[in-house]
Amino acid sequence: MEKFDFNFDCKPDYGLLTVEIPNNITLKVEASSMASMDKNIKMKTKMKGGLGRIFTGESIFINEFTAENGPGEIKIAPSAPGDLEHIYLDGSSGIMLQSSGYLASSKEINIDTKWQGLKGFFSGEGLFLAKCTGKGDLWFNSYGGILEIDVKDSYIIDTGHIVAFSDTLDYSITKLGGYKSLFLSGEGLVCKFKGEGKIWIQTKKVMPFAL
Repeated sequence: MEKFDFNFDCKPDYGLLTVEIPNNITLKVEASSMASMDKNIKMKTKMKGGLGRIFTGESIFINEFTAENGPGEIKIAPSAPGDLEHIYLDGSSGIMLQSSGYLASSKEINIDTKWQGLKGFFSGEGLFLAKCTGKGDLWFNSYGGILEIDVKDSYIIDTGHIVAFSDTLDYSITKLGGYKSLFLSGEGLVCKFKGEGKIWIQTKKVMPFAL
């Protein structure tokens, strides 16, 4: 699988992604994220991640951009004011993304949704995670800056700060402290991770900003 040439601009506050698409190669991009592109790039719209995406508040569609009659450049701007990150998936494992984190990927990357259960609902975050597997480039975005954390055994993160994590990690959503702490501490629910892998967290939470 050929890797895309790309670069980031305006990181970390208002990141912009520029990707060079080789001739006859397709790049998948989150709906409404294209900022500009060369005239020889053609777009098609397809459904992404199944009908479950309807309940996440995110678009159920994804746009495919293909360079025709020569290579082309596309600039991609996420909707949230924050950072961008890139990972190359080698096919051996994947990552889980918050429902709004997906930005773009190689055509060979499969994007599917995963039900988090009622605890995901009460956490104030999305009901679904996007599971990304396959071999190729993957870009994702955050609200605020992105920090990468290596997990060797276990780790605890507020659900509102999770951007992505390796699918090699086991996780469960629970309260931090007792029920009094849940409603009075302002901390809400947390995600407990176990195993070995990586976690990407964002420096800001969407809910306080929205309120």
